[in-house]
Amino acid sequence: MQRMIWAVLIAFVASLAVGPILLPVLRRLKFGQNVYELAPKTHQKKQGTPTMGGWMICIVGVAVAAAMHQGGWRIQTDMMLAAILLSVGNLCVGFADDMTKIRRKNNKGLSEKQKLVFQIALGLAFAYYCFAHPHIGSSIIVPFLNVEWNLGWFYIPAAAFVIVATANSANLLDGLDGLLGSVSLVDFATFGLLALFAANAAQGEAQGNLLNVAVLCCAMAGACMGFLRFNTYPAHMIMGDTGSMFIGGAMVAVALMLRLPLLLVLICFCMLISSLSVILQRLYFKRTHGKRIFKSSPLHHHFELLGVPESKIVAMYTIVTVLLCLLSLLGVSG
Repeated sequence: MQRMIWAVLIAFVASLAVGPILLPVLRRLKFGQNVYELAPKTHQKKQGTPTMGGWMICIVGVAVAAAMHQGGWRIQTDMMLAAILLSVGNLCVGFADDMTKIRRKNNKGLSEKQKLVFQIALGLAFAYYCFAHPHIGSSIIVPFLNVEWNLGWFYIPAAAFVIVATANSANLLDGLDGLLGSVSLVDFATFGLLALFAANAAQGEAQGNLLNVAVLCCAMAGACMGFLRFNTYPAHMIMGDTGSMFIGGAMVAVALMLRLPLLLVLICFCMLISSLSVILQRLYFKRTHGKRIFKSSPLHHHFELLGVPESKIVAMYTIVTVLLCLLSLLGVSG
């Protein structure tokens, strides 16, 4: 537990130190945000805000977690290493998307097909890793029922789908100042506790692996907390697809390693409704030839157009996340 607390504190302080260094670098490189033309008009003032601040979360989170890793780095079975690799792989997709937007000087980055090709490849590789891992396998835990569900070979495509969906859902949630950072802070803290619970019930190498996963979660929570210093309204730095994809990758990696992908529905509920609102909006728009369910999607933009201030929406989403995360902890520990 002490190692987890130190991971949060060190990552938080490190983020506060890295931010003032990274911010002028992003400005000098002219890595400014290109606002989507269909976004609420209030977002036009965000045009040019330094983006790709997600590098700070990645550098700090990974560095602190790696520094506090205990035991040898076993390439084939080290859960922390695998989680970092999936997260960084997703970050690379997000970085390519951000760079494409910057070069084109608009909000059109990689096409959906281009992103999906790389995301599916990453998802299948990580899903197979979990399937073949001696401490993970094809069984998942069903929360609240205290039973396990063995998916067999179906685990691989199912897990790959969850990986792709979570990464993209995190990306969609990153639409307001401080929104994804605040929600992710709570999510990672929850996953850290879940990893600690799992470690207490394990033995040997599995226990060490899970404790390292818990430290990774805490380092990510601390990094997100420090990032909010620069990202809360009005944001001085935006994480970009670079950061949102990295966060989504880290979160789903931990969920699969804990064999708790079903809990993503609760823990990542705000990400889920962002994706669902976009899907429903698109389907309804096509079927009705131009009509809309929401004023705008993802859902947080709908609330914006109803006149709810950004800071209030962030607070509302964060409170919902806290409540659902507490429920998730009951579903496992109970």
